[in-house]
Amino acid sequence: MSMIPSFFSGQRSNIFDPFSLNIWDPFKDFPTQISKGNSAFVNTRIDWKETPEAHVLKADLPGLNKEEVKVEVEDDRVVRISGERKIEKEDKNDTWHRVERSSGKFVRSFRLPKNVKMDQIKAAMENGVLTVTVPKVEVKKPDVKAIEISG
Repeated sequence: MSMIPSFFSGQRSNIFDPFSLNIWDPFKDFPTQISKGNSAFVNTRIDWKETPEAHVLKADLPGLNKEEVKVEVEDDRVVRISGERKIEKEDKNDTWHRVERSSGKFVRSFRLPKNVKMDQIKAAMENGVLTVTVPKVEVKKPDVKAIEISG
């Protein structure tokens, strides 16, 4: 095996060893813009379905507990779901290799139609899934009375 010098880092690397750690990184000296306070759940996924009885919102909020999430009603028909995932405490002796989990605050709002009972809204959290149920107003069917036709 031959060892050839790397022209970019001043170190020697083995081109025949696929597990060599001396790999040229063209972005090594670029300043990075990774913020530990990034917007956490900008893409918080929420499903909204309508059943004959209610409107149901389901939000995936892994790692959060119910104390870290708020469900509020605004302007009579707007459901607002918000929360925050705190940044994990750092130890000065730790070396981070990758930070992919989000932290920070999120807010999502949904305007519901007029056929809902906002005073009977319910929310439950189980296994990192928030379920908000808003019952619908029962639509009364008009009384139909058959009229006999004479003649």
